[in-house]
Amino acid sequence: MSTMTYIGLGSNLGDSQQILREAVQKLGGLGQVKVSKLYQSPPMGPQDQPPYHNAVVQLCTDLEPLQLLDELQRFEYEAGRVRLRRWGERTLDLDLLLYAEKNIINERLTVPHVGILERDFVVIPLLDLDPELCVKGQSLKNLELQQHSTLTVLADTNWANI
Repeated sequence: MSTMTYIGLGSNLGDSQQILREAVQKLGGLGQVKVSKLYQSPPMGPQDQPPYHNAVVQLCTDLEPLQLLDELQRFEYEAGRVRLRRWGERTLDLDLLLYAEKNIINERLTVPHVGILERDFVVIPLLDLDPELCVKGQSLKNLELQQHSTLTVLADTNWANI
C-alpha cells in the first residue's frame, strides 16, 4: 500500500535547476510524483552563499520511512553533496518533510521535519501541492509567514519535465 510523503528539495551549487530535475526523476523511480512550482529563496544560515532553488515533491511510495531516508541520502551523495558547514551551500538537499500522518522521532529521522512551520521555502511549495494541508494540527494556509515570504517563483509546475 502506497504512503503519501512530501520531500523538500534544495540546491544552490552547480546547475541547481538541472540537479533538482534529476532528483525528481530519481524520486519518480520510488513511486508516483507530483511537483510544486520552483522557487528561489535567500540562504538560511550563512549569508555568503548563493540563493537556493527550492521545491517540494509529493511522493506516493511503498518504502518505509528509514528506507526512504536511505534513498534520499543516496541521491544526495550521487549529486555530489558534501556537508561543508551547518546550513551551508550544497548541490542537493533532500528532506523527508512528511510521511503520511506519522510522527517519527529517532536518531536518524524526525517527521514532521523540524522547523517545517517556520520556513516559507517549505510551506509555500507544500501549499502548491495541497492547499488544505495541515501539519501538527496547524493549517498551512493560515500561517502568517506567507504574508512575509522571501520566495521568488522561477517556474511553474512544468519545470521538472515529468
